[in-house]
Amino acid sequence: MTNPQQTTRRQFLRTSMLGGALSWSVPGFLSGTFDHLHAQTAASSVQPVTGKEGRILVVLQLAGGNDGLNTVVPFTDDHYHRARPKLRLDPGKILRLNDEVGLAPSLDSLKAIYDEGRATIVQGVGYPNPNRSHFRSTEIWHTATDADRTAREGWIGRYFDNACQGEDARVGIAISRQSPQAFSNQGSKGISLQNPANLGADEADSEMMGAGDSVTDAPGMPAQASRSLDFLERVSLDARVSSDQIQQIMASARNQVSYPGNPLARDLSFIGRMIGGGMPTRIYYVSQGGFDTHRNQQGAHERLLGQFGTAIQAFLRDLEAQGNLDRVVVLTFSEFGRRVAENASGGTDHGAAAPLFLFGGGLQAGLTGQAPSLAPQDLAGGDLKHHLDFRSVYASLLDQWLEVAPAATNGILGRSFVRMPLIAG
Repeated sequence: MTNPQQTTRRQFLRTSMLGGALSWSVPGFLSGTFDHLHAQTAASSVQPVTGKEGRILVVLQLAGGNDGLNTVVPFTDDHYHRARPKLRLDPGKILRLNDEVGLAPSLDSLKAIYDEGRATIVQGVGYPNPNRSHFRSTEIWHTATDADRTAREGWIGRYFDNACQGEDARVGIAISRQSPQAFSNQGSKGISLQNPANLGADEADSEMMGAGDSVTDAPGMPAQASRSLDFLERVSLDARVSSDQIQQIMASARNQVSYPGNPLARDLSFIGRMIGGGMPTRIYYVSQGGFDTHRNQQGAHERLLGQFGTAIQAFLRDLEAQGNLDRVVVLTFSEFGRRVAENASGGTDHGAAAPLFLFGGGLQAGLTGQAPSLAPQDLAGGDLKHHLDFRSVYASLLDQWLEVAPAATNGILGRSFVRMPLIAG
């Protein structure tokens, strides 16, 4: 139950922050915008829990199509070794999870996390009628739609629309040049920042326009157009307030551990600082590119996995030092896996099913899900068949981690999907 004093404090902070933002040379048209926002706050008797006080989800895309078979390796399977005479990994170097599968040798950092009970590996994840286009398959994962349907809003954006009423744009932050489609929503929630440490107000103003709204009407416009302009003015004001707070946190908050020097680690360090600094964000989004390994895969993939593992380990250590580890879950995904057989260029081509990872302090840790068969007769045109729809993972996290009512989760995802126990307790 929400503490009334806490609710009052949130109202005060929200309205006083808006007042402070308006204290500098404010154009006259913003006074009505402020009155509107103040009335919205006053009318809401209970403000929802935000990322500053509640649980946080960090979504990490391994962009390009990560080779799941050389990440979670079926090192005892003869079909694996026959299909990959050059790319197969040495069974003697595999970091064993059980007697059948293990992690690639470059994932020793993740193996340490797994052994600590802070990692869940879900095998055989995909969706029916898989698409091997980077763009289309990424769109399917971002919107949580069937392969024969399209949608504008993303699954996280629909979560914002359904479960985050009364919260401002900072409910979602993507460390990205542009907003991911997963964030697309009917309102104006979600910020995309390329480098939070260098954020300025003008950058925030431009990046806050993630809802895709535009106004071209001149003065004297009809009432509906005027309301659209009022909406955009509120978005601009919200951008200024968000920019100010992010700048303050990035200037004052410090990581509690050292991060390795790779791009993913840098972006996770930004997120770590924002979490440690009390940013009221529920969902962060970040990506690591380079996984489209059609040629000379071996060295490149080993390097990418090593960067992935060390960045995640540093991030979790940072959260633990802050006392925030049990409040955060990291979900990883890639738009598809790779084909079972290696190609003639020392790489692998676009495939289908693959494993995904979750990290955090409150998980049902371990290896779960059914590993797909590599036997030629069990493949679909040379690709692994999935055993678990990725939307089951989304549904389980929405229900169990973000505490969305099951009926609302079904609405966000379009229908009901099987839930699996991902969260401890």
